[in-house]
Amino acid sequence: MESFKVGAPQNFKDKNITMAQPNPLNAPKTPGTDTRTLILGIGVGLMAASIGALYTVFARWGMARGLTSPDLTALRFGVAGLVTAPLLLMALVQQRHALLEKWRVWLAVSLLAGTPFGLLMFGALQFAPTSHAAVFPFASMSVMGMLLGAWVLKDPLTRRRATGIALVLGGLLLVSGVDAASFTASALLGDGMFIAAGTLWAGFGSLLRKHQLPPLLATAVISFSALVTYVPVYLWTTGAAGLLAASPEVFWTEVLVQGLIAGGGTLFTYAKMVSILGPARAAIFPALAPGLAALMAWPVLGHLPANLEVAGLLVVMLGLLLAVTGSRRT
Repeated sequence: MESFKVGAPQNFKDKNITMAQPNPLNAPKTPGTDTRTLILGIGVGLMAASIGALYTVFARWGMARGLTSPDLTALRFGVAGLVTAPLLLMALVQQRHALLEKWRVWLAVSLLAGTPFGLLMFGALQFAPTSHAAVFPFASMSVMGMLLGAWVLKDPLTRRRATGIALVLGGLLLVSGVDAASFTASALLGDGMFIAAGTLWAGFGSLLRKHQLPPLLATAVISFSALVTYVPVYLWTTGAAGLLAASPEVFWTEVLVQGLIAGGGTLFTYAKMVSILGPARAAIFPALAPGLAALMAWPVLGHLPANLEVAGLLVVMLGLLLAVTGSRRT
């Protein structure tokens, strides 16, 4: 299991607290420049994008069988929060002082990637069409991740990376099939919520890297904070009527996908990717999710990917490789 470490080791003098040795990835150099590190980061990024595509497809599968967005959100936060609670308890026992000294940072992490992010993402679907959901949050993650990396972490905004991001955005437009007629007043409100959610997620990545927060502990903190904030409100307002009415097949499938795989897996793989590649590069990988979802929807939903969807995924992959690879100055 990944060891817990919070911040720089020199901040703690308690000999009873075992801190991990300094990691070369935490050194003040551009992350992801070593070939082996880059390959590892790309592998984790592909896993994160695949998880994102998987829970998107099964969210549509569950909603077609009577579940709602609040039901799926409650499963995601509730199951992940319960599963990771022992990890948080262990950290509180072993490194209570380390956690309490950085309580403001952990609160900020919870606000950026926890309940507010989930409410914006799922709430936006009530106003904007699903085609917009494939573009605006991921475009916001990529662009804001790149800008915040340059501003907060001094990770240069190179010409190669900017070109890669431009290709990623173009590929997302092809995947989604967005047309001008879909930009209604209601859709613009949803798009604004998508952009806000993507910006929160990009800020989450920058905060992780800046304070060298361990991915496993970050996953536990965010999941538990969402469990104690969102789930009680959900139970109070809905009585969990949708989950109680669902068939056992639908309920347990969504527990597995939304709760276990997506709830903890999305946070952990993204946080791990940030620790390897840095937030600017890590923010590009979620853009693969819509294209991968189009491919996964074929066996799950019976939706055959259109030529433009496949072409868009290929363009996104090209842009991603262009933005993630390359030297610091190109």
